[in-house]
Amino acid sequence: MSSSDLLGIEPLELKFPFELRKQISCSLLLTNKTDDHIAFKVKTTSPKKYCVRPNTGTVSPRSTCDVVITMQAQKEMPPDMQCKDKFLVQGVVATPGIAAKDITQEMFTKESGNKVDEVKLRVLYVAPPQPPSPVPEESEEGSSPRASEGEAKSLTRYATSRRAPMESEDSSSEVASMISRLTEERNVAIQLNKGLRQELETLRREVGKQQAGNFSFIVVVFVALLGILLGYFLKK
Repeated sequence: MSSSDLLGIEPLELKFPFELRKQISCSLLLTNKTDDHIAFKVKTTSPKKYCVRPNTGTVSPRSTCDVVITMQAQKEMPPDMQCKDKFLVQGVVATPGIAAKDITQEMFTKESGNKVDEVKLRVLYVAPPQPPSPVPEESEEGSSPRASEGEAKSLTRYATSRRAPMESEDSSSEVASMISRLTEERNVAIQLNKGLRQELETLRREVGKQQAGNFSFIVVVFVALLGILLGYFLKK
């Protein structure tokens, strides 16, 4: 590949990630290495296959220009991913302020007397990047599908073994609830029994008072009878 004293060109190989039925673009950077205005023209051996924007123009002194090259969608895969297409970048010193429409093909011929720099570029097709293959979650490197199935079975057995304790826990919860309910009923019964005992004690006291009153009446009657009898015997 030749080099240019007027323009720096990057890259010198145009790489297209080839995909069927898809337009693919790449960029070409032109750098003016001089203090003059440089006119450029980009040519290709397959003009119907590629679209170049811009294909002609000027680059100001010590500045750059981006050229976008787009390959049209292809219907067939090239044999062995090989491409024979070529590009040619031409550059000449131009008059300051020249417009792109004033740049002609004659400016890039040796007959014009201009110093024409030419750089040839190759086209390469590269395979598009492949997405990473899916990796099963929670799997270790080098593990086999059988190992994954074994892990799944182990998890199933573990879940089954955990089910019984969970059911036991539910039963324990029901027993605890029943004990709490029975405890409350016992406390109520104790309070009720205590109230009944108090009422019974009250009744006993009232009965005792009534019995004491009856005893006094009997004593009075007995003393009266005794007095009568003594009076009767004294009279005799």
